[in-house]
Amino acid sequence: MTVWIAVVLAYALGAIPFSFVVARRVRGIDLREHGSGNLGATNVYRTLGPGWGVMVLLLDMAKGAAAVLIMTLAISLWPEGKILPLHLPADIWRIIAGLLAAIGHTASPFVNFHGGKGVATTAGAYFVLAPFPLLIALSIFGIIAGVTKIVSLGSIAAAAVLPFAVLFFELQSEHFSKTITIVTFVVCAWVIIRHRANIQRLQAGTEKRLASEGEETPR
Repeated sequence: MTVWIAVVLAYALGAIPFSFVVARRVRGIDLREHGSGNLGATNVYRTLGPGWGVMVLLLDMAKGAAAVLIMTLAISLWPEGKILPLHLPADIWRIIAGLLAAIGHTASPFVNFHGGKGVATTAGAYFVLAPFPLLIALSIFGIIAGVTKIVSLGSIAAAAVLPFAVLFFELQSEHFSKTITIVTFVVCAWVIIRHRANIQRLQAGTEKRLASEGEETPR
């Protein structure tokens, strides 16, 4: 397997619209026309129920993790002593795979380039890239979303914490990766920007809670 094949597979994996497929199979509906219209796990939760929502969440996370693992395998199979394409280090290629999976999720060609916000798929990629910082971010997400019942607030808080958790653990490591650290700050900034409408509603006090209908999903 070449690195370029892994690149294509990363985007293709991310583009699989699990939420759309599950909604079609379970209830025969187009999820884009129900709830928030977003193709993410929260909208599945609201439309089909908690069990289906959790299943889609795990599947969306698996896309990101699989993309990075496939790229890692491709790099390991690269001929010894041969420079990787574009002279990019292995870390960057692994990050590219995770980012492409998230982009595939947010703009899937299988559903006319619709999708979710990429939070779950990005989290899946970080399960491989930086597992301990991700666990911290997920803990923050769980606490805030659990207490407030506002998923978007939990997602924004987790995105704000993750870069600093990555920086902390990288500084403790013997192999400090500037690449992963810098990209994490950029990616999390992008995730927060993707939540700008949610932030406006939070400021206005109109963001709906998980138990309500019609909340825009953060994934």
